[in-house]
Parts: sequence; structure tokens; C-alpha cells
Amino acid sequence: MRTSLVGGLLAMALMSVGCGGPVEQEEAPDLRSQKAPLPDCSVSPDDLRNYYSDAAKTELVGQWGCYCGGLYNWGNKSGPHVEYIFSC
Repeated sequence: MRTSLVGGLLAMALMSVGCGGPVEQEEAPDLRSQKAPLPDCSVSPDDLRNYYSDAAKTELVGQWGCYCGGLYNWGNKSGPHVEYIFSC
């Protein structure tokens, strides 16, 4: 009897915990509050920055800028190893 009582209490405790409770919806970021607007690459000159993790520039870790009319903005853009490309 004691085993079934402990088992019942354990089952009740697990059922009350559930999956962690309700999840709150995050608000979408306000893009108007950005410090610098994204460039219009349809009229901007080509200026692409490739960011590498090493001085030999073998591992590309991020890009930023306009290149051939497209905007590239991804990855890590804080490394010291940068390559600038000015023509399409």
C-alpha cells in the first residue's frame, strides 16, 4: 500500500510540472530604431567586406556590404582579418 501511495504522489507531482508552463510571445524588433539603415544596393557602389577567422583568409566567417546589386549581411563581423572587394 505504501508503494502505491508513493507512486501516486510521484505521478501527481510529475503531471503538475508539465512542460515548463506557458511560453510568452516575443515582440518583433522595431527596425526603425536601428542606428544605421541598411544600404540600398541597387544604387550603391560595390563595397563588400569579407571577414575571416585567420590571417591566411582560409575560413570565411562573415560578410557585409553591397556586391553586384545584392546586400550581404551575415556572420561574425568583428574579426581583424578583413578583405575589401570594390568591383563586381
